[in-house]
Amino acid sequence: MAKCEICEKSVAHGNKISIARSHVSRRTSRTFRPNLRRVKAIVDGNTKTISVCAKCLRSGKVKRA
Repeated sequence: MAKCEICEKSVAHGNKISIARSHVSRRTSRTFRPNLRRVKAIVDGNTKTISVCAKCLRSGKVKRA
């Protein structure tokens, strides 16, 4: 399953809404996936390849190797 190894962000489910008229007429399910990147990072002093979301990369929570 897709999951960020830093913040534990994972797949979320919701509704895709079709607005054919002035009100919501139909709903179908959809999946929101996290924007994951495979990154070589320093974890506990060792270099490991981990899955990290783009938000954690931008905020500097991960030290890249």
